[in-house]
Amino acid sequence: MTAWRSLWAVGAVALMGSGLAAQTPMSAEEFDAYVTGRTLTFGFEGMPYGIEEFRPGRRTTWAFMGEECREGHWFARDEQICFIYDDRPGDEHCWIFWQGETGLNARFMGEGEGTELYEVQRSDRPLICPGPEVGV
Repeated sequence: MTAWRSLWAVGAVALMGSGLAAQTPMSAEEFDAYVTGRTLTFGFEGMPYGIEEFRPGRRTTWAFMGEECREGHWFARDEQICFIYDDRPGDEHCWIFWQGETGLNARFMGEGEGTELYEVQRSDRPLICPGPEVGV
């Protein structure tokens, strides 16, 4: 098994092993302290899902795996952390985040509620976003 697949497998097992009682939502201050200056890669059901760079001032850059980057920002609403991206300013994407045994976990709180993501990689490097139609 490759190191990358091993990393995803560990993340999936960690998510399955975490009980509901351990899901104390992070406050906006805790979330900000954890994510600012980092780029986090998230998994969903054992598969790569997306990657997000968190910058000062609650600015972010998000990309689903294999897709173009989207600039945005986040804000707190009660226990939720909500994201708005510049390409769709009318759409809010709200999540509850909590600290798991191996990193950050998140549960989507909008339509289609029930999606849970988990952190599989953390980096201090910025997210590299090639532009559209890059290549030969």
